[in-house]
Amino acid sequence: MSLSKAGGRLSVMSWILAILIFSLIVIFHELGHFLLAKRGGIRVNEFSLGMGPVLLSKQVGETRYSLRLLPFGGACMMEGEDGDYETGENPSDSFGAKSVWTRISVVAAGPIFNFILAFFLALFIIGSVGYDVPVVTEVMEGYAAEEAGIQPGDRIVRMNNTNIHVYREVEFFVQTHQGETVVVTYERDGGRHTVVLEPKENGDGYWLLGFRGSGVRTKGNVLQTIYYSAYEVKFWISTTIKSLGMLIGGQIGADDISGPVGIVNTIGQTYEASRQDGAFYIWLNMLNMSILLSANLGVMNLLPLPALDGGRLVFLFLEVIRRGKRVDPEKEGMVHFVGLMLLMALMVFVMFNDFRNIL
Repeated sequence: MSLSKAGGRLSVMSWILAILIFSLIVIFHELGHFLLAKRGGIRVNEFSLGMGPVLLSKQVGETRYSLRLLPFGGACMMEGEDGDYETGENPSDSFGAKSVWTRISVVAAGPIFNFILAFFLALFIIGSVGYDVPVVTEVMEGYAAEEAGIQPGDRIVRMNNTNIHVYREVEFFVQTHQGETVVVTYERDGGRHTVVLEPKENGDGYWLLGFRGSGVRTKGNVLQTIYYSAYEVKFWISTTIKSLGMLIGGQIGADDISGPVGIVNTIGQTYEASRQDGAFYIWLNMLNMSILLSANLGVMNLLPLPALDGGRLVFLFLEVIRRGKRVDPEKEGMVHFVGLMLLMALMVFVMFNDFRNIL
């Protein structure tokens, strides 16, 4: 169930699967805003999937539901969302007229719903095939693990100060701590043992500790399924945060960043790699991609950047700190507009980088 790397051509199936996955994630994100807005008595003028010209729309009550041409993106457009709540037929049902905590709940609901979606998708995967146990299946000759006495069947429980629950954490730890000495704690026959491993370069510029795991999956009971489903979401959230930190710290370069086109390509490659295993494993891999992307979208939207949900939350929490005194809506709107322009420029750069890497 591993995800393949981006590369190769963009097939029609890549785009179809990507549109379905993106649509699911965006709908759930905007549904969070929508449901909390309705609960807070805020008028929702339009709930749309996609961007650009309207293809289909239907008015139901006070809300117009729309399908737009460009399949990436969506919107929950609320009355007075820009802070102006003195207009409209009923100013009291506008976003700006509600209490600050109501507005905070509406804005935060989108990312939170992404995490909820990821959790329910993880429930299906782990309930079907189990979780990947961090058990050693192979010890490589001539490396530190062999010298330290690690054996197949040992369960890795800790690496330096990081607790290990699934084998992907081992892989991610090794990838992000290249060349570093690692203190490994493992379990064998009910006892715990700790060893210090000095990595060794394999000749291709990659540092290895000298053991591998196959990602063997184990099914648990109901409580274990719920626990590891929640942990699956936590893993992708923490991985996204750590990757952002590495990007800021210069450990990840521009070529390592993937935008929509790169993601479409990865989805296509994952689909092709899964076909030989049958429709069920294609389905599981697409769900796995959905978990990753949904958790990633939730984290990215919570970043305190203008035009994102996190940027809007910054202004709302400033209002809380200032005891109800709002930032000038025009100034806030200008900040978000500038942020949106910068995000669009970044998106163009990332898409150009995607095409360069693929071609």
